[in-house]
Order: sequence, then C-alpha cells, then structure tokens
Amino acid sequence: MRWLLPAALILLDGWTPANVSTAAQDHQRARSFGVAPGVLTPGPHNAITDVAGVRVGHVTLAEGKALNTGVTAIIPAPGNLRTSKVPAAVHVINGYGKLAGISQVRELGEIETPVILTNTLSVAEGLAGTVEWTLAQKGNEDILSVNAVVGETNDGFLNDIRARAITKNHVRTAIETARGGPVAEGNVGAGTGTVAFDFKGGIGTSSRRLPETLGAWTVGVLVQANMGGILTIDGIRVGERLGRYFLKDDIAGDTSGDGSIMIVVATDAPLSDRNLLRLAKRAVAGLARTGASLTNGSGDYVIAFSSHPETRRAETTEPPAWPELPNDAMSPLFQAVAEATQEAIYNALFAAETVTGHRGRVEALPMDRVKQFLSASTAKGKRTASP
Repeated sequence: MRWLLPAALILLDGWTPANVSTAAQDHQRARSFGVAPGVLTPGPHNAITDVAGVRVGHVTLAEGKALNTGVTAIIPAPGNLRTSKVPAAVHVINGYGKLAGISQVRELGEIETPVILTNTLSVAEGLAGTVEWTLAQKGNEDILSVNAVVGETNDGFLNDIRARAITKNHVRTAIETARGGPVAEGNVGAGTGTVAFDFKGGIGTSSRRLPETLGAWTVGVLVQANMGGILTIDGIRVGERLGRYFLKDDIAGDTSGDGSIMIVVATDAPLSDRNLLRLAKRAVAGLARTGASLTNGSGDYVIAFSSHPETRRAETTEPPAWPELPNDAMSPLFQAVAEATQEAIYNALFAAETVTGHRGRVEALPMDRVKQFLSASTAKGKRTASP
C-alpha cells in the first residue's frame, strides 16, 4: 500500500492515484473567488496553525477505487501534552458519532494528547497510535493512563471502510510530521473520502485575528466536512441552483442530509474550559450559515482548546493561578469562531477534487458554475439569497 505523507503531501514513488480527477485544477480557496465571510481579518495562513503552537499533520491513503481515507492530527500546543495539558471543551451538536475521550474532557476540562481525526471504523487505531506516541514521549516513563481524543466521520461511500486500512503507525506518522504554516485542504488526511452537501468534501481550515483593541487574540478552525444539507455560499443558495440538496422532491434515493462534521477550534486567548465550551457552541453559527441540516443521522462535534502558555495544566493539588479572559470579552471571539468555521467549510469544498471510489463517484463542486453565481451576485452589488 502506498500512502501520502503529511503537510506537503509528498507522493511516494511518484505514484499518481487514478481515482482522483485532474479536472478540478481551478479549485482554490474561498477567498480566491471573493468569498470572505464576516468582518474580521484572517491570520497570515488563514488556518488553524495561525494560533501559536498549533500544528497539523495528514496521512492520506488513496489507491484505486477501494481506498480513500486517512488521518489528520492536530497538535494543540508545544511540549509534553500529557504532563502539561491544555484547557478544552467539547460541544455535541448531534451525537450520532464516535468521539473517543469525550467524557474525561467534559469532566476535567482539558486535553492531554493530540486530537486525531479519521474514519468511523478506525477510531480504535486512532486511540492505539495516540496512546503509543504519548507513552513514548520523554517524561512519560511512569504514565499509566492516557485519554486520547479521536473523532471521526464515515467515508464508507468512497472508501472500503470495512477493510480498516488505517493502522496505528499511520496515526503516529501524522502526529510526528505535523507542522505549522499552511495546511493542505480538500482530499487529504481524514477528508480523503468525505462527502459534503452531496459534493466532494474534505479538510478545510480558516482563522480570524481580533484587532489590538480587542486583545489581538487569534481563533483558528479546522473541519472534517462530511455533512449534508442545502449548500449556501455567502448567502447564495448554491445547492438549490445546482439541484443537489436535502429533501429535493422528497423521493427515495434522493440526496441525503445525513453525514457528519468534526470541528476543531483553537485559540491563543486565555480561556477557561467553561468559556471554551461557550466558544465551541458558537461554531454552530458558522456551520448553519453553510446550509448544514444537522439531521438525525449526523454526528456533529466541536472540540475547542486554548494554547495560551499560561493556561497549561499540570497534575497538582496546588490552587490554579492561570489567567482567564472575562465573560464580557468573549463576544468578539464568538464572532471570530463563527466566521472561521463558515470559511473553513467553504475551503474544504473549494479545494476538493472529484473521486471515483468504492461505491461510486462523487463530483467536486462545479466551480465554473459557482463562479457564475458569485459574479452575478457581485454585479448586482450584493449577495442575493434567491435560488
């Protein structure tokens, strides 16, 4: 089996996967098409890695029609996470999913490992790889417990998910090769086989930086987009115009609104786990603006953490002395996470490419038509909401 290395996505042996279309060469990020949700400014990479200390790694498995899956690892902060944890929270939007480690995060309000994203039937390998990597870190020689955080979405249409191709070594590789800077999007890592709004989904990311007058804090978001609904881009009802949307004609075999999304939120603001939970809940605003239906069969989760160095937590009986942003300072961060979540989802869709996979073909978003919709809307001087 041949697989892609993280970050730069170096393809081993010069092999090119035949199931990935090369017709989507004009796919770029949302801002290339004038889609820039909100009023706040992105960080330099417009990615979750704009939050100081956060790193991302991908391992992508793509071979023939059967294999389209992978692993994405998000490292919340530098150093030993097990002995110096980050404050964190989890918000469950609709819980038809498998998020390992959730109970301890909710109980203690902290994360002590990288956050791993993969497919539904590979959560066990995500756990095994993360635990092994954590136990091997210097300073963890006497550690007897590890709470690994592993999320998933189901890529079983484009990927032979029952083959369970992901291994714990893939997980360790994604962690060990994670880096800062630009983040690969679309058909990479845990987004290799995902489908969103009946088009090819994937990994997407975005960030927002508050002005100096509001603290200059950064909020970054990374999504594994695999959800259904009625796609809306910057107010334009794109899904309806393209004839691909949930409940269309309400007939058997029609486009399903089911699916899932994992949303990972990072910030360098000094937040408690209580305010991180409040921040995680506001990511739903950005998700809703894209037209997600959040159906009964959807697994939708938000994981939020702070990388602020003074909020790191050790196992101690000493009273905490970390700084905490007050409640009255949270509203600008709420706006930031909504904007970044919305744009991260658009970036996942815009970067994705058509795939012919295990059970069929999923087309990428037809960017030529989307550009026409956007241009027509701009010519009118506003983003119209009519189909």
